[in-house]
Order: sequence, then C-alpha cells, then structure tokens
Amino acid sequence: MAEKIENWKKAGQIARDVSEYAKSIIQQGVSLSQITDLIELKINELGAKPAFPVNLSINETAAHYTPTATDPSIAEGLLKVDLGVNYLGYLADTAFTIDLTPDHEYSELIKAAEDALGEAIKIIKPGITVSEIGAAIESKIRDKGYNPIRNLSGHEIKLWNLHAGLTIPNYNSNSGSKLKEGMIIAIEPFATTGKGMVKDGRPSGIYKFIANNPIRDTESRKILQHIMENYATLPFAGRWIIDIFGNRAQLALNMLQQQGILYQFAHLNESSNGMVSQAEHTILVTKNGCEVLTI
Repeated sequence: MAEKIENWKKAGQIARDVSEYAKSIIQQGVSLSQITDLIELKINELGAKPAFPVNLSINETAAHYTPTATDPSIAEGLLKVDLGVNYLGYLADTAFTIDLTPDHEYSELIKAAEDALGEAIKIIKPGITVSEIGAAIESKIRDKGYNPIRNLSGHEIKLWNLHAGLTIPNYNSNSGSKLKEGMIIAIEPFATTGKGMVKDGRPSGIYKFIANNPIRDTESRKILQHIMENYATLPFAGRWIIDIFGNRAQLALNMLQQQGILYQFAHLNESSNGMVSQAEHTILVTKNGCEVLTI
C-alpha cells in the first residue's frame, strides 16, 4: 500500500511541476498546438505520459478542446488548461484558468472556481458525503455572483481509470455517497457567468476505446492495436495517431468510431454562452482529512 501511495504522489508531483511549467509558457497569441506539444513533451521528459490530451478550452467552451493536427487557434480570452499525468497507471488530474483578455476582466470568475476548490478541500475527510462537498462548492461560487456548472463534476480516480466510482458534483445533489480513506479523487469546480449547464458542441478529436468489436480493415486493426497497447481505456488525441500513422489514420479512426469501438468526445460549451473558469486538484483521502497531491 505504501508503494502505491508513493506512486500516486509521484504522479501528482509531476502534474504540479508540469502545471507550473505550463503557466510559464502560455502567452496571448501563442498557438494552441505549440502549447499542447510543449506541455505533453514536458510530461514525457519528467518520466510519465499524458493521462489524456491537454485540454485548452477558451471562453464559453468548458472542456474537451484540444487542438487538431492543423488547428490554427491561438491562446486568447479566458483559457482553461486541464492536464493529466499517467505514471505507471497512477493518474493525476489538475487544471487552472488564465485570463488573457486585455483588461483581465475575468479575475473574479477565476477566483470563484479557485475559492470553491479551496473550500471543498477544507472539508474533505472519510465519511463526508459528495453532496456536502458539492454544497460547499456551490455556495462559494454563488456567493461570488456566479453559477456552478451542474452537469460537470469531479470524480474518483483508480489505477488506469480516470473517471471511476464516485461522481462528485459541483452542487448539492442530495447524494448520500461518502468518501472513504484511501480514495483518490479529483475535485474540479467550474464557475460561469451563464446558466450553469453545458451542451455538446463539435467533435473534439479526443477518443476513448469502449468496445472490442470485430474490424476487417487491416490498417484499422493495426491502429487499434497501437491504441490498446499505449492508451488502454484512457482518452487519447487523434493528432497523436496521425503523427505516427500519417493522415490516412483519420479514416481508420472514423471507421473505428462508426463500428462502436471508439467513442469521440464533443466540445462542452456553456449552454447560454457564458464565460467559464475551472480549477482542479487531485486529492488523497487520509485517515483524518486529505492530502492534495497536485500542489
């Protein structure tokens, strides 16, 4: 058990270091492709792998935006940076928001998500319900004059499983599910100037293996084998596959998705086009409280 905890801590330490590195390289006008490449390279340099493609979601897009292979987008507006680390299957998930607007007009919206995260961390311990955590998050965000996003949530993390077991809402859901000692959880408040719900947008280019259905196409089988050997059930980027197999890989990804073997995530956009901020840490529930692994 001690070795496992050390591995969780190592994943968290790498995520923290990468997060600090990301803050140092992000500037207005830098291409999103360059930012993701540098962040993902840094994860590899520190002895781990990305647990999922780096998400760089801007303004009303709350999550699941990662640049495609030919994406011309640049860093601007209210930029959410969500990154994950895979260290031998032990995962860490962390996120922060940067205001790149000329007048830094969203500093209070960013603070609302950060303060809500801090408030949740204060009360985490064995036996607390996810509703109590959600209520603390909701109260802090509403006190700032914003809304929590109700259909995005924190989550339990297990070995090789980023979204496992418990869901931890950002509002009082009246769920009686309780935290237990030894759990690894990600708390991730989203605050918005909008109504507080997200809806699906365009396909994201982020995929996940979901079913081992038969596939006849030789190239698709080769790509599927690569996916299973390198990512298992963790999310991965289509651009990663294209980098290895060339542009023809997109046809294979389309085929694998059509066959129900892969699932492609959609961009998640605030339903009323409200601006969105995010903050997130990965946390170990200890005997008498918790330890934040990504600080």
